[in-house]
Amino acid sequence: MIYRESGQFITSYRADQRIFKLWQQRWAFYALLGFAFAVVPFIGNDYWFSAILIPFLVLSLAGLGLNLLTGYAGQLSLGSAAFMAVGAFAAYNFHLRIEGLPLLLSFGLGGITAALVGVVFGLPSLRIKGFYLLVSTLAAQFVVTWVLTQFGWFSNYNASGVISAPPLVIFGHDFSSPAGRYLLTLGVVAALALLARNIVRSELGRHWMAVRDMDTAAAVIGIPILKTKLLAFAISSFFLGIAGALWAFTYLGTVEPHGFDLNRSFQILFIIIIGGMGSILGNFLGAAFIVLLPILLSNLFSSLLAGVVDPGQLENLQKMIFGAVIIFFLIKEPAGLARLWQSFRERSRIWPLRF
Repeated sequence: MIYRESGQFITSYRADQRIFKLWQQRWAFYALLGFAFAVVPFIGNDYWFSAILIPFLVLSLAGLGLNLLTGYAGQLSLGSAAFMAVGAFAAYNFHLRIEGLPLLLSFGLGGITAALVGVVFGLPSLRIKGFYLLVSTLAAQFVVTWVLTQFGWFSNYNASGVISAPPLVIFGHDFSSPAGRYLLTLGVVAALALLARNIVRSELGRHWMAVRDMDTAAAVIGIPILKTKLLAFAISSFFLGIAGALWAFTYLGTVEPHGFDLNRSFQILFIIIIGGMGSILGNFLGAAFIVLLPILLSNLFSSLLAGVVDPGQLENLQKMIFGAVIIFFLIKEPAGLARLWQSFRERSRIWPLRF
């Protein structure tokens, strides 16, 4: 057997509250974190940091924010990119206009601003739900973009409406290099993923899941529906706002309001659908799928069909195959990649008796 549960007993409340109850899982998690923080910065190159790892981490965080709202609280939303834009532009203005404000605090204030905006657009969830709520949150996508475009103050009166990242200096250390931007992004994402894991295991997380399963029954047993839904929108938007700040500052360096368009919202929605609703790990698996599969298809077609097929047709062919793979996967495993991993983990516990 790959690892055994026998002999590992839970004898205290503190042990029962652990995220990973088996020592094998804990050490595997610590080893993965150690590798990501201590090894990857030395073996990775600029392309891996700038084109793969940083967007993977930021999209994972954005997917996590939407998954808290949709996967755990059951509230549909198509305004994810709008809340990312609010977080990015708010963090930019806080850092620009408050002398000496630390960069991480700017990120936090940008996330809080996005949370407040999320509460405003979450108010319709008190009366409507389902696809009607989806349409109401879609309004955020157009309203936020229009406001950021029409009022030049948000972009410091830049003629093109573009904001540029400030120097990435934290506690006197410069994180402007590709490896530094990766470490900064990884540190923020790891901390927020741990926070999200603790939230969904708390009383608030149980309230979210009760409202998701049946809000009428949740109200009957005393769960405050108003508070629970608005907290879901606020916390989700907070995560999305910080993801937007990271997208602008550590990934792109410069961004405009239209960089957070409806396509970005759909991309985040696809991440949680492919990765798995109601799963923390699923956001990282879904983001890896979205980021890596197009690169894999591009490299594969470039080596096999270069010079044979027109580049424009080659790009369309990549999109068609990418869409077909997503459809096939969702038919094969509707619960997402997280369910496949869970199934593999359950089978590995009793291998080789069954696999």
